[in-house]
Amino acid sequence: MSYPEADLSKVKRYSVKDRFSKVSTDAFAKPIKADGKLSSFFDALPDVLLAGQFKRLIQNMKKSKADGKPMLWMMGGHVIKVGMGPLIIQMMKEGWIQGLVMNSAASIHDSEIARFGQTSEDVAEAIKDGSFGMAIETSKEYIEALNSGSKEGLGWGESMGKWLNDDSLPYNELSVIAEADKLGIPVNVFGALGTDIIWQHPELNGADLGEAGARDFRKLIEFLKYLEGGAVLNWGSAVIIPEVFLKAFTTARNLGAKIEKFSSANFDMIQHYRPRMNILDRPTSLGGEKFAITGHHELMMPMLCAALLEA
Repeated sequence: MSYPEADLSKVKRYSVKDRFSKVSTDAFAKPIKADGKLSSFFDALPDVLLAGQFKRLIQNMKKSKADGKPMLWMMGGHVIKVGMGPLIIQMMKEGWIQGLVMNSAASIHDSEIARFGQTSEDVAEAIKDGSFGMAIETSKEYIEALNSGSKEGLGWGESMGKWLNDDSLPYNELSVIAEADKLGIPVNVFGALGTDIIWQHPELNGADLGEAGARDFRKLIEFLKYLEGGAVLNWGSAVIIPEVFLKAFTTARNLGAKIEKFSSANFDMIQHYRPRMNILDRPTSLGGEKFAITGHHELMMPMLCAALLEA
């Protein structure tokens, strides 16, 4: 007994010339000129998938800069500890960053770099005897600077800037926070309860930390009120910064700000749920452009900076 077969002679067909195709030869990669110019490399990239997104983001950011619109760079601790500080400082000086947001881990790494020229302890080894996070200079003096700044009416980021903007510190010129303070670029720092090594030390004053963080939240809201036409980039924060950004963003709109058309990009080694929803999808739903670019920070940030700085 045989089973019936469909008669394919009756299927409806069309010409490929009448069909929309997502990829054409116009979007293909170009041969790279052996002239040693970075522009030749970027011109050679195809206008397809991630490369196409990358090129579009570069165009948008160049337009934002030309129009005098603000660009906010946000980051987690990994970005600082893999050595991206000098590039971030360069981009601030070149006018590609008007505001910084970082989690408290990033600020701790940055403070160690400014003072000691090294950071990132071996957690797996140090946790065996409970010594992880117990370096006294790192947390004690950080906390004292935070407590003191908070009592003076400063935000978390401002407190760190006042402390680290000290030319007597041996590696001060490599501190993102110190250089931002010198340039007058606002730095907002945010941390969750119990997530950082400063919580392990007796000097921590929760009231001072909370008040300083609340001030930074209000400062971020004020910055976001002027984001229209600008850009916001998130580098490697999967939870803290995306949650803070969404709350500050909606409050800025609640206060009457028109924030509809801007570029929003998330750079990370893995694309996580919160950055996708809270930085890319939800905030751009009224007309902004979103970019999810996956890769290691120590590769992607130099590429982005090179593309922006290339004439």
